Amino acid sequence: MLDKSPQALTAAVAADAVRSGRSAERGVVYVYEAPVRLWHWINAAAILVLGLTGYFIDSAIPTMPGETSANFLFGYIRFAHFFAGYVLTLGFLSRIYWAFMGNPHAKQIFYVPFWRKSYWREVWHEIRWYAFVAVEPKKYVGHNPLAQLAMFFMFTQAIAFMIVTGFALYAQGTGNDSWQYKLFGWVFSIWPNSQDVHTWHHLGLWMIVTFALIHIYTAVREDIVSRQSIVSSIISGERDFRD
Repeated sequence: MLDKSPQALTAAVAADAVRSGRSAERGVVYVYEAPVRLWHWINAAAILVLGLTGYFIDSAIPTMPGETSANFLFGYIRFAHFFAGYVLTLGFLSRIYWAFMGNPHAKQIFYVPFWRKSYWREVWHEIRWYAFVAVEPKKYVGHNPLAQLAMFFMFTQAIAFMIVTGFALYAQGTGNDSWQYKLFGWVFSIWPNSQDVHTWHHLGLWMIVTFALIHIYTAVREDIVSRQSIVSSIISGERDFRD
């Protein structure tokens, strides 16, 4: 979360105008760099594939017509799930790298300034705003405090959990000598029963699905109601303050 005061917002717009050579009257700040935007859309596609294939892996169709040798549908579903899992993991590691290399906005989803009283006051205001209690929204260059909180716990932590449990389950197929088992086999010291890991992994899916639905709703809502660009920002990288 960056300073959202009118003075700080004006300064951010002016500074970005100088950097990019455009007029400050547009009220635009460059927020999301190209690597962040690219990761966002690749990550969204990977999550969509993982969600769909994961659902069918957990709730498979009862039977397939024809001979087994002529049907490989479930094999394709599993392959797509594993491939998307690798894409998600490599993207997540790249995103961690860019948190250190990118601008201050690139770091927001990886921490929560819980030690600041002002942060929690802003979170409360955002809750009231989303509940249609607060009259006016506050403007933020990056994620607002409530979005930052949700991103950290419902997305960043959830994705890390899904990667760990996913590779632990994958290691059961690759064997005890595989690098997957050496890195993630410790999960079974916490949950010795493989079915428990499957269950937690499945619950993690619904956590991310819930987050994705909330994320889409709030992004569209803010774009319309708060008079600042959200959806287009993750395409162009620019946050447009229309008031």
